[in-house]
This record gives sequence, C-alpha cells and structure tokens, in this order.
Amino acid sequence: MYIMSENAETQKIAGCLKIYAECFPYMKICYNKKYAGIMVLVEKVTTMTRKKQAMDGNAAAAAHVSYAFIEFAGIFPIMPSTPMAEIVEWAAGWLGRILFGSKVRVQEMQSEAGALTTTYTASQGLLLMIPNMYKIAGELLPTVFHVSARAITTNALNIFGDHSDVMAARQTGFAMLAESSVQEVMDLSAVAHLASFDSSVPFINFFDGFRTSHEIQKIEVIDQDELRPLIPHDAIKNFRKRAMNPEHPTISGTNQNPDLYFQQRETINAHYEKVPAIVKKYMSEINKLRGTDYALANYYDAEDATEVVVLMGSLVHKPLNKQLHT
Repeated sequence: MYIMSENAETQKIAGCLKIYAECFPYMKICYNKKYAGIMVLVEKVTTMTRKKQAMDGNAAAAAHVSYAFIEFAGIFPIMPSTPMAEIVEWAAGWLGRILFGSKVRVQEMQSEAGALTTTYTASQGLLLMIPNMYKIAGELLPTVFHVSARAITTNALNIFGDHSDVMAARQTGFAMLAESSVQEVMDLSAVAHLASFDSSVPFINFFDGFRTSHEIQKIEVIDQDELRPLIPHDAIKNFRKRAMNPEHPTISGTNQNPDLYFQQRETINAHYEKVPAIVKKYMSEINKLRGTDYALANYYDAEDATEVVVLMGSLVHKPLNKQLHT
C-alpha cells in the first residue's frame, strides 16, 4: 500500500493511475478521504474468471503480457512504441513480481538495447538494433522485441504508414509474429515469449503502429496464473547455463575461417526447423484458454477454390471475428 499526501496534483495523479489500473486487473486505485490522499492497493487475483478490460495494443503487449515474462527491459522509446516502454517502466516501480519471482529492471538505452532481453521500439529505433540482432539470433538467445510497426524515415518523417521497419529486419534471423487487433496482441504476445523460450530463437512481435498500438478495445485478459503452467522451465534453465559466469567460463564471439564459420552457421538450422511446431503448440494452449482457433495457417471460404490469396499480418480481417494467421 502506498499513500500520497494531498496536494494540488492529487486528483490528476489519481486519474492517471486509474488509466494504468485498466491494464492491471490485480491493482485497485481509490481516493482515501481519511488520509486525504491516494491509496494504491495491489492484490493478487485469486479467481480464474475471465475478465474484460479496455486497453490498446501497447498496453496489451507491454503492460500485461511482456511484463509477466521478462526480468530486464532495455528500452529505446520511439513513437508509436513509446507507451510500451513508459508503461513497463511505470509498472516496474509500482507492481509486484513477475512469473519468475523477480521484479523487472528497466534501463533506457540506445542501440545497445537490442542485445538485452526485451525491448519496445519501431522505425529507425529498430534499424539501429539490426547489428546486434544478427548476434542475438546467431547465438540463439531467446528474446522478444515488441514493435509497433511504422514507416521508416526517408525523404520525410512519417510516424504512420507501413511495415517497412520490420520487413527491413527479416534477414537478421528473428522469427516474426504479427497481430491485427488488440485482442490478438494480448493472446499472441504470450505465444511469442513462450515459443522464444522453447526454441531459443528470438522473435519480433509486431502490430500496426497507432492503428492497433493506440486503438482502445475491450478485450479478454489472460491472467499470469494461467500463463505460469505454460512456461518451459527446462529450456529456460538451459539458457541460464549459457550465461557468462566466471565459475564456468566459456568461449564465444571468436574469429573463424570461412570453412568453420559456415559449418557452424548450418548447425542452428535445427532450431529454426522446430519453430513452426513450437509456435503451433503454444497457439493450441492459448486456444484452450480462450476458445480461439489460432493456427499457423487457417483456410476460409470455398473448398473447391482454384486460386488462393495468402495474406499475412494486419492485412487479414475476417468477418465473424475469424482471423487468418500465416
């Protein structure tokens, strides 16, 4: 419990806290007249009743899902991803522990942020991380970059637009998962984290900047207690064993001649070949929780079609709340 003394800004602060509280079902905000201040109560949700809350894509990805899975966030704020970093930084100071029992540490950085655990960015912010992304993928370091996609600045600055930023990162070795609605961000952000842990392949989890990142929808919330049984603890344990530790030193980042370099590059293919099955597995787990039909590819309409159009990412919108995921 935290009580703030009353001042001219008390009501304004209370209003802001209530907005953030919408992202966290286990936090309650109230105005305490007895103490003439604001009281923040953080309570653990004990029931598994599905709750619905109004939030945007940034809040669903950062405030609720990714916060539960990370221990460190190296943030490089750039619109329209800035609210993700802001909410996580705020949550690290106000909320309790995550699924792994520790609190999230947040550090605002520049391009070096790409090499650390999780980050939230877009456009040129993502492009500055590309050199490190090659290294992260090459060393099979599990992480998820949450990107609210937008146009890259070329002849002019444009904070709206397209997927040119994430498409510029395709060659880095990061797997990609896209969403086209706020509810999908809630559901599939969890899939991205779980699949990255299990496969040791880093992921870019992206959705439309502003169109989804700032669109407020009333969605069904997945609770941490529902996600906890899905965590691949053995895979995470193996990842921690590879951490730099003077007690068991290892060699990495060496200089190699072409013959050995290309042979070693081929060895990681086994991890990438497993990614589709792993993603499908965790989509199935989310389907059990939410009653959805997420899959690697869903086919709709005519069974005797002679021509098929394949859509990906936010291009996909299906009537009757059905979505196509490729």
